[in-house]
Amino acid sequence: MTTDRAAAPPLPRPVPEARPPRRPAARPAAPARPARTVPRWAVPALLAAADTLAAAGAAALAGGPGPALLVPLVPLLLLLTSRAGLYRPGPAATALDELAPLLARAATAWCAVAAGLAALRPGQHLGPLALAAAIAGQALLAAAGRAAVHRARRAAARRRPRSALLVGPEPAARQLAAALLAHPEYGLRPVGVVPAGPPGPETAPPAAAPPRLRSAEALTRAVIRHTVRDAVFLLPPESDPYAAALLRRFLGQGAAVWLAGPAAWRDGRPPAPGTGHLWGFPCRPYETAAPHRGRAAKRAADLLLASAALLAAAPLLLGCALAARCADGPGVLCRRERTGRDGRRFALLRFRTARPGAAPGPVGRWLRRTGLDGLPQLWNVLRGDLSLVGPRPERPARAAEFARRHPGYAARHRMPPGLTGLAQVHGLRDGAPAEDRARFDNLYIDSWSPGQDLRILLRAAARRRTGRAAG
Repeated sequence: MTTDRAAAPPLPRPVPEARPPRRPAARPAAPARPARTVPRWAVPALLAAADTLAAAGAAALAGGPGPALLVPLVPLLLLLTSRAGLYRPGPAATALDELAPLLARAATAWCAVAAGLAALRPGQHLGPLALAAAIAGQALLAAAGRAAVHRARRAAARRRPRSALLVGPEPAARQLAAALLAHPEYGLRPVGVVPAGPPGPETAPPAAAPPRLRSAEALTRAVIRHTVRDAVFLLPPESDPYAAALLRRFLGQGAAVWLAGPAAWRDGRPPAPGTGHLWGFPCRPYETAAPHRGRAAKRAADLLLASAALLAAAPLLLGCALAARCADGPGVLCRRERTGRDGRRFALLRFRTARPGAAPGPVGRWLRRTGLDGLPQLWNVLRGDLSLVGPRPERPARAAEFARRHPGYAARHRMPPGLTGLAQVHGLRDGAPAEDRARFDNLYIDSWSPGQDLRILLRAAARRRTGRAAG
């Protein structure tokens, strides 16, 4: 601040300028940390422990061989209970709703173990009364233990609800958001509404309601800011292209996906008896295979095959490098920025086929025609930037543009890009429509198997051989 001292009248004595008391320098506010929630594995682990303790209590009631009876009983019981989905409870699960399924699984497991015991050790078989007492005790003790787990879970959910996004028609999503905000015991705190499905009337959201998220940037900011780990779909995801793209994104990030309202119906039929609910909205978990299945096997195959190919092609690599060096001078490799898995950028390696701003010479044209200019990409495979089979690597600017224009394009970044892929062997290369390439890439990711990778590699080799013969 400047002061005009020449115009100020003389003062009898200098008066010190009034200054506010010194305070510690204000530090920049740290970003708010989301409340710590219960780990997702904790509830299934506690439920499994309750079932195991119930089996031990039921074995004590039944008498017989004692602890030796638990060796076959507990694994069989846990397997049957897991196959019934009882270790993936809904937001409003209660032990009373689970009592009938628990009784059926207890009867199956105990009858199977009793039959095996009677066949192997006839002198220690379980009588009808002991077997009935064991089955009833198993179901009742498991229900009691699960009731304690669910009670503690609801209390923890009320204290630390998980952030969730609601996807579907906006009027229904607003109704569900209001219900979840009014009933925190479900453990879901809506932080955004993503309109999907048939367009509805444009209305301003209420003041206390979660915001409307229309753009991909707004959705990404909400996911990062609130650490979103749950997504609730109020329409069948496969019925809307944008919802299907969001489903792939959430599953790829390991989020818990719930189907609520009409989306909870199975094959157009109303919800089955015992279906969970969110304050009257039917709700069930989305049934899918575990995310990132086969990633370790795919990576191991990439390492093995790329290492063998690099060793076998070492003389050819050296010859190509010498030819490029003699034709165009130093700097035989060029690095091109591409978008990899989860949007991360990496440098794609190729042999340089021309000087900057110049047309390719004879050596460069030969490298391009034979495809040998891409041999250094085997090093990208070893580094983990690329896979042998996967979506085509794209330039970052074009990837961002295609993601804005096509809802399913961003989902193809769930897997590392590849040297070849399902879209490429169907003739969809750089000039093909991005929507078609994204459809093939997502189909490949959703239906991945080692056999499919092998078939794609064989088809790519056959296409290259056919192309050389035609040329």
